[in-house]
Amino acid sequence: MTKPTRILVVDDEPDTLGLIELTLQTAGYEVRLAGGGVEGLQLARQLEFDVILLDIMMPDLSGFDVLRALRADPGHHPPVIVLTAKNRPEDRDVGVSLGATDYLGKPITRGSLLDAIQKAIGGETSADAPS
Repeated sequence: MTKPTRILVVDDEPDTLGLIELTLQTAGYEVRLAGGGVEGLQLARQLEFDVILLDIMMPDLSGFDVLRALRADPGHHPPVIVLTAKNRPEDRDVGVSLGATDYLGKPITRGSLLDAIQKAIGGETSADAPS
């Protein structure tokens, strides 16, 4: 039996966290939530995750700062998918330069979120699946 993919979701908006949690749990993922950058960074350092979903605009520690800190840590570096309303090309460039695997602008659809996760973990996306 294979273990479920573990995903950490870091966002300061409770409604967003709840919606993403429901979407991911329904899809069979194991989900852990963090309500801000500081908590997200702590969890990412304490536990092992297969993917991290990360908001950029958070009051305590920005997603860019979290990403920078994660990439500076030795050891396990899970793929990080940025989910943010801060989706200007220059913001995207910063995220990618800091090591984000993908950078998705909000609002995001269920399909594009699940496809990005599958791509990050090396699986087949719905666009790749035979019809």
